[in-house]
Amino acid sequence: MALDTSIIVNAMKDNMTAKGITPSADQISQMQVFADALKSFVEGATITYTAGLVAPSGGGPVTGVFTNTIS
Repeated sequence: MALDTSIIVNAMKDNMTAKGITPSADQISQMQVFADALKSFVEGATITYTAGLVAPSGGGPVTGVFTNTIS
């Protein structure tokens, strides 16, 4: 699933509105810049499985704890 920056921008606008603040066009533009940067950061993450899951020899669901590193 792709990260939708409009969800982030709308959440920030809704939060400001709930506090009685009407965001200006410039602030909304800055929110979009932030959302785009956040999207790039999150999508650039790498999750590396290191250990922990066991598949039964006769089939069935795996068990264990997914051990990983995120970089």
